[in-house]
Amino acid sequence: MRRHLPQEPVSQAAIWSRRLAVFALPVAAIAVLLARTGAVEPPAALAVLGGAIVIALGAVLLVVTACVVIWRTGRRGLGAAIGALVLAAATLGYPAYLAFEAVRLPVLADVSTDTVDPPGFSLSAAAMKARAGLTRAGASAETRQQQRAAYPTVEPIVVDLDADEALALVLKTAAVRGWGVIDQRPPGGRSGQGHVDFLDRTLVMGFFDDITVRLRPLAGQTRIDVRAASRYGRHDFGANARRIEQFAEELQAQLDTR
Repeated sequence: MRRHLPQEPVSQAAIWSRRLAVFALPVAAIAVLLARTGAVEPPAALAVLGGAIVIALGAVLLVVTACVVIWRTGRRGLGAAIGALVLAAATLGYPAYLAFEAVRLPVLADVSTDTVDPPGFSLSAAAMKARAGLTRAGASAETRQQQRAAYPTVEPIVVDLDADEALALVLKTAAVRGWGVIDQRPPGGRSGQGHVDFLDRTLVMGFFDDITVRLRPLAGQTRIDVRAASRYGRHDFGANARRIEQFAEELQAQLDTR
């Protein structure tokens, strides 16, 4: 008679780590989908994402527990634990990057090329409606100093164009970047300055952020100042500085092709 040797039991920690990791990934995807479609308010979408992060962290803790149990008792389940770790890493990868940026960068959510006299956001009816009535306060001296230290390359843009040509260049560059125009005032009037307000969306969650561009005529040139501000949270994780730098690079590329 053939005898079957009983198999080694499977680590329950490994099994549950995989279950939690498998559950966390679609929860995170649902949070992103809810945010990008506007099905819920941003705080609610962030709460769902936070739940996914907590579940994924629980899966990681169970992976550690499973590895200890497997090492000490010889139970099966190492493959399940490794699979859980991979899935949890997929859920936690972007939040971990943001956590690193939060430690590395100062707590800023409003960045401008002009830290002394930042461009003001339009208060027109159209702009206020697009921003859901949100207004922006001026930055403190400490905040301006933090920005200059953290983002020394965020500087005013000066082009050898008159103000009207510079406005056309700004609008073309913004269109390439995917920014939506919500209000604009062409150069002229008593100050001669022009303003354009835009909306942009964050990369992953798709939250709306606000941007304003000021055009100030100079002698044979135009100075372009850009201000970008996040709507949610006190920390933009460097997103607004990157947004301005990428805009400046694209504007230069457009200028080079003229």
